[in-house]
Amino acid sequence: MAEPERTERRLRPAPLLFEPSEAATDPEHFFDLESIEDPLELLLRATELTLAFRAAQERAVEYQALAAAQLADPRRFDRLSPGTIAERAEWTEDYARKMIEFGESLQRDAGPETA
Repeated sequence: MAEPERTERRLRPAPLLFEPSEAATDPEHFFDLESIEDPLELLLRATELTLAFRAAQERAVEYQALAAAQLADPRRFDRLSPGTIAERAEWTEDYARKMIEFGESLQRDAGPETA
């Protein structure tokens, strides 16, 4: 399930900057995009954010898979079944099994320090 192109596609996206709390409460406010008047600048910044969110999402999925694999590890006395992992992560059991397999492949690719 490991995707060889994933390592080739790793981009250095624009950093996701945290917004001030008062800006986060305004539903119309989104990373200050609403204040950009130049359409080209808006397109570039929105694209940077899109890439950053995609990269963050991909990394988060990898961490979910690693956690699922660790929780399902048969060497753990307190290991969880795919069904229990699915329930806790709000996944289907089939998806949990795939995520466990993906996590195991990530662990193998990373070497002994992750296992």
